[in-house]
Amino acid sequence: MNDWLIYSIGFLAQILFSGRLLYQWLISEKSKKVLTPSLFWKLSLFASFLLFVYGWLRDDFAIMLGQTLTYFIYIRNLQIQGEWQKSPMVLRVFLLIFPVLIIIYGYNNNTYDLDQLFRNEDIPFWLLILGSFAQILFTFRFIYQWIYSERRKESSLPTGFWLLSLCGALLILTYAILRKDPVLLVGHSLGSIIYIRNLLILKKQND
Repeated sequence: MNDWLIYSIGFLAQILFSGRLLYQWLISEKSKKVLTPSLFWKLSLFASFLLFVYGWLRDDFAIMLGQTLTYFIYIRNLQIQGEWQKSPMVLRVFLLIFPVLIIIYGYNNNTYDLDQLFRNEDIPFWLLILGSFAQILFTFRFIYQWIYSERRKESSLPTGFWLLSLCGALLILTYAILRKDPVLLVGHSLGSIIYIRNLLILKKQND
């Protein structure tokens, strides 16, 4: 596949990720408190779907790992808000099985796929470890958010979510610079600014 098409998929995913943050940030600024609209999770899910495909097409295990870990948490938040059940059944089934089918295909196609993921000449092993750790840390924010929301029985974005977001984003930015990945660089640069702003809103909200 042509590089321009692969990058287009990646940039579209980052546009959706950035769009969800901008929307969440704007309505939070207006309300003077951090809100969690259902559109945030809908955009997150579709962006995650696209970025997973982007990582697969670039043979980038770190990106695929990060999206696999958060994909189903986005779905769970939509379930908590009662929005997932409103989607067409065909769409829900497709979104649920797609990542699983890609992983099964990758593992059963032949060993070349695994070599591409773990022995990519463009990604030294130490950089793969850095990228994977950054994605795991960045992803842990949603695991934290998921547990927090399950306990409160409502979907919300607590302070810990934004702190983990900022730390993870800074590490992914480091990975993006070393990997020379414009998609990650652009997406997480904007994201970092919004994470800091949400932390400031929460500080004022709790004072």
